[in-house]
Amino acid sequence: MLSYLVEEFGQPLAKVLRDTPTPVGTEVVVRVSSCGVCHSDVHLHDGYFDLGGGNKVDLTRSMQLPRAMGHEIAGKVVAYGPDAVGVAVGDLRVVYPWIGCGACAICKSGDEQLCGAPRNLGIGRDGGFADHVLVPHPRYLLDYASLNDDQACTYACSGLTAYGALKKVANLNTGDTLLVIGAGGVGLNGIRLGKKLYPNASIIVAELDKGKWDLATAAGASQVIDPSADGALKTLLKQTGGVIAAIDFVGAGSTFEFGFGALRKGGKLVCVGLFGGNTVLAPAMVTMKAVTIVGSYVGNLADLKELLAIAKDANLPDLPLTTQPLSEANQAVVDLKAGRIKGRTILKP
Repeated sequence: MLSYLVEEFGQPLAKVLRDTPTPVGTEVVVRVSSCGVCHSDVHLHDGYFDLGGGNKVDLTRSMQLPRAMGHEIAGKVVAYGPDAVGVAVGDLRVVYPWIGCGACAICKSGDEQLCGAPRNLGIGRDGGFADHVLVPHPRYLLDYASLNDDQACTYACSGLTAYGALKKVANLNTGDTLLVIGAGGVGLNGIRLGKKLYPNASIIVAELDKGKWDLATAAGASQVIDPSADGALKTLLKQTGGVIAAIDFVGAGSTFEFGFGALRKGGKLVCVGLFGGNTVLAPAMVTMKAVTIVGSYVGNLADLKELLAIAKDANLPDLPLTTQPLSEANQAVVDLKAGRIKGRTILKP
């Protein structure tokens, strides 16, 4: 099998030929049809998350090298172990990559994505920057037969992350305003899924890159604003009276500050992005505004099942995609880091 591996953090991916895995027990081998390139792949490739002020989260221990990244995977089952039940060669499946240890209380509650000893594909185990991927159990394989390969794979992270954040917002009613910060791949999913889940609410998008404004509007945004413009926050507050909820799909210090400042009393800020940086937050303002700040990390297996059911039944606008051959995996990561990607890049073996 052909893989593009991180052999040294921060260095170009290495093209490597290895034996295609032979599944044992409940394992399943999937031939990759499509694999999305996520912004977290940029951080994983660097080997750290930036916390601002010179502080970093070191990833070099949790991600042992060499490693094939890629956690947005769709493909076809080509082999499975003797204990794998409910799977057949030829099945078209999206792979749920956020796999936990399976034994702890968190995993048993259904929230494997929060496990303290994860086996995430593309991080702790090899992922989809390859032409085959080994999945530990068929329970992590979800049918996408009626969806396009390239769109389907993005639901495993970009779509799931947006859906998990939107569920934390709870019910939005007529006249309510949801602020979506960022119109990258995850943010665009947040807009189009937000219109489906909360059709009576207004979605305002804050995005610095005006080249993405048309994409945000096409996804369902009622308005797009530049958060860096003079008086942008004051204008938003005057227009809306403060938003009931803001979802920060960027995760920079400035975007967190903008989202917090845009909230009305009793509002909620959902933090999703991992761009990096920090900001100053006065605890008294949290109290006086009676706001809620909550983190949201991808979603669980049940969430992905719900999301794929929505995707199959709803007339969702397509996520803007660019397809590239797997051989261009390194360039795809470079382009994403440089901010040259609109929507999602899909690697095709």
